Amino acid sequence: MTLERARRPGPTVRTRVHELTGDGERHHEDRLATEEPLEIRLAWPGAPARRVWVTMRTPGHDFELAAGWLVHEGLATPDRIAGVAYCTDADLTPLQEFNVVTVTLAAPPARDPGHRHTGLSAGSSACGVCGKDSVDAALETPTAVETWSGPLPSPEVVRSLPDLLREQQSVFARTGGVHAAGLATADGELLVVREDVGRHNAVDKVTGARVLTGSSPADACLVVSGRAGFELVQKAVAVGTGSLVAVGAPTSLSVQLAERAGLALYGFVRGDRCVRYC
Repeated sequence: MTLERARRPGPTVRTRVHELTGDGERHHEDRLATEEPLEIRLAWPGAPARRVWVTMRTPGHDFELAAGWLVHEGLATPDRIAGVAYCTDADLTPLQEFNVVTVTLAAPPARDPGHRHTGLSAGSSACGVCGKDSVDAALETPTAVETWSGPLPSPEVVRSLPDLLREQQSVFARTGGVHAAGLATADGELLVVREDVGRHNAVDKVTGARVLTGSSPADACLVVSGRAGFELVQKAVAVGTGSLVAVGAPTSLSVQLAERAGLALYGFVRGDRCVRYC
């Protein structure tokens, strides 16, 4: 008996819909953003792989997501990540085959992953700080390895960034169901753009993309397609980004954290308007 290998899930899936309008009903094919669990396992010399996080994500750039998440959580610095691979345990089900990623570190993690990330912790696609063991843990922000000290984008560049980001949101164009994040220079050049059903996952993927190519995850600006929630500010601060530009609103706690960390924070950014909070 030959077992069929699971297909690697893609970022979108087809579905049949009934579109109802004032002019009547129309049956046609549509696209949905894929949402599936990703289990992240962590291993290092002398320690077998162990589960440290489960999140709901859009498949694609999974290795980047895992690497970025570890850096944002302060569990690993970029130089400690020795490898990332899909788990090949014999007892994995077909559904798990491309939904379990193991990150191998060259040295033990910077902090005990069992202290804040128990095997039962999990996160949804909505919030990057769900599953923390306490309020104090949720408010912690790892110290950045390096902090951006170069120029920040001008107001003109800030106002242009959401449109530049939107031009590269191919999954959103097909589904309307994902967030995006991008890392930009002070001149408005987008170095990397990633999409995901979870806005925090999109930011993890951006940082992971830089880390896995040996580039600095810190630059002039992180731009996001939604609101500037605390978890996104926390991630920007964790890698030393110079500023955060958001299409939506910030929260009280995100402004407090940005002020404390010296992060320039912009919200309600449009082509003709932006609001700087700190």
